[in-house]
Amino acid sequence: MSSTRVLVLNSGSSSVKYQLIDMRDGERLAVGLVERIGERTSRLIHTHVAAGDTREQNGPIADHEAALKAVAAELGRDGLGLDSPELVAIGHRVVHGGEFFSEPTLVDENVLTEIERLIPVAPLHNPANLTGIRTARALRPDLPQVAVFDTAFHTTMPESAARYAIDPKIADRYRIRRYGFHGTSHAYVSRETARLLGRAPEDVNVIVLHLGNGASASAVRGGRCVDTSMGLTPLEGLVMGTRSGDMDPAVIFHLMRVGGMSADEIDTLLNKRSGLFGLCGDNDMREIRRRVDEGDEQAGLAFDIYIHRLKKYIGAYYAVLGRVDAVAFTAGVGENSAPVREAAVAGLEGLGLAVDGELNAVRGQEARLISPADARVAVAVVPTDEEMEIATQTYALVNESGNPNLT
Repeated sequence: MSSTRVLVLNSGSSSVKYQLIDMRDGERLAVGLVERIGERTSRLIHTHVAAGDTREQNGPIADHEAALKAVAAELGRDGLGLDSPELVAIGHRVVHGGEFFSEPTLVDENVLTEIERLIPVAPLHNPANLTGIRTARALRPDLPQVAVFDTAFHTTMPESAARYAIDPKIADRYRIRRYGFHGTSHAYVSRETARLLGRAPEDVNVIVLHLGNGASASAVRGGRCVDTSMGLTPLEGLVMGTRSGDMDPAVIFHLMRVGGMSADEIDTLLNKRSGLFGLCGDNDMREIRRRVDEGDEQAGLAFDIYIHRLKKYIGAYYAVLGRVDAVAFTAGVGENSAPVREAAVAGLEGLGLAVDGELNAVRGQEARLISPADARVAVAVVPTDEEMEIATQTYALVNESGNPNLT
């Protein structure tokens, strides 16, 4: 029997998202989420897509091993279990791959060791990603497991963009450089934007704006990333839901010396109590816009700071690319907030950027242009699909490895 199904696992610190995809036609067979792992209020939501059947389990799920066993059981109830001969591989999202991993990689002990070595620069993400991989390997030791790295798409950045201006010996010793994140999303969206324009990715220059609770921008020239806003960690760059983004690093020294704060306290401040949440107490753009519309000055200032940073990156990446064919908005805020898109390009008409008010107001699940027909630079909304990107890269790698069960 031919094998064409890929299970995609995204293991977070207290959650597991999953999708089972048939790569013959890209059909999603099952999707689901396990959340609040390790708590009494754990929940598993599973949807058998073809049957339109959604099931929910509530109750304690002790750890990731228990979570994945519960996922396997739900898939089994639909005849889609992990023991299916049609399952060709499991693809895993791994947040940080450092310099070593520039493409999807078959998992072995050496790969696991390297992912573990990168934990200091991704302490919230890589441990959970590792747990998911190890548990899946234990459940199906005979099945290829593929790691797809958030950082991989950005390994094409030139050294002039990837290096910080510090002593290279110290930088190399401690692996300090700009890695970037959300790479699977930036890769997918830049390619889909080219498709939307009816052009080949290698002929298109795109600024991708991945705007969710975490947010990042990238400059993509001919399908290759040449700059991105996140750096050593996901803290650098745009204003985010709870992260500060760019700031003078001396603020940290000031908080230590004058504020008496510890490194851990400052880490928590900048990653969890800053950004939109730190500025106005909300990190949901819908709520912030509601408050702005009601005249809330604090929410208005938070929105203005968010947009100011976004404009700066659009302008900077326009300069980096030299020629821009499209600006693409994606992820939760980018796909759904018309006011953010409008404000981000307002005043940039001299760069050929504009949005059509009516097109911008339309909501939809399809990739679409929201710029006027005669605009010099296309402005697009392109829903991201990181799971499909992970599945595509996983399937291609296993196919290249010569698996005899593949069609």
